Amino acid sequence: MLMLPKSRILRRRIDFQRVHRFGKSYSNRYLVLYVLTASGLEDKVGFAAGKKLGNAVTRNRVKRLMRECYRLNQDNIKKGYCILLVGRKSAVGKKYDVIERAFLDLGRKAKIFGR
Repeated sequence: MLMLPKSRILRRRIDFQRVHRFGKSYSNRYLVLYVLTASGLEDKVGFAAGKKLGNAVTRNRVKRLMRECYRLNQDNIKKGYCILLVGRKSAVGKKYDVIERAFLDLGRKAKIFGR
């Protein structure tokens, strides 16, 4: 069973800001992916959903879907990247397979998949 340990998840606001400000961004209709290398935050991942998406229940559902997409595909991601996934308004109400396809598409664009 693949796990996503809490030690690999971004928690601090300053870390989110660093990845957002200095990372390269890739986007599609459902997600925005920020990728940062050589930052001291290697192999960490963060998930964000702004208040424009809706209430807390809606935002948490979008974050759960993004977390699950990352968790199931984390073995395919190259080492040395810090990743921030941000949900967009159109991701609200979508099923897992749609979000996973969007994540995999962004990962291919960003060339973070290897192995």
